Amino acid sequence: MDDTVTIAVRVKPGSARARVGGCFDGPHGPALVIAVNAPAVDGRATEAARRALAGALGVRPTMVSLRAGAASRDKLFLVEGAAPELTETLGRLRDGSAG
Repeated sequence: MDDTVTIAVRVKPGSARARVGGCFDGPHGPALVIAVNAPAVDGRATEAARRALAGALGVRPTMVSLRAGAASRDKLFLVEGAAPELTETLGRLRDGSAG
């Protein structure tokens, strides 16, 4: 179970441009900001954020699942089978220096 990582995320639905990067001081600690085009309706923004997170981390979308926050902008995602460099990638995304 040590290869599973929990990532705090702040979702910004309905954004003009989809983007992963930046840090938000959320209720779960420093959260990665994910802006998505999808509206916050019927879980569409959550699904778009899940896929965007997987893409930014270089993992398959099936490896990323929602742990908490289905109806909130502040979410916790689980990434299974996380590679050791995931923490480094996450740090770069949070400080905006990735990509």
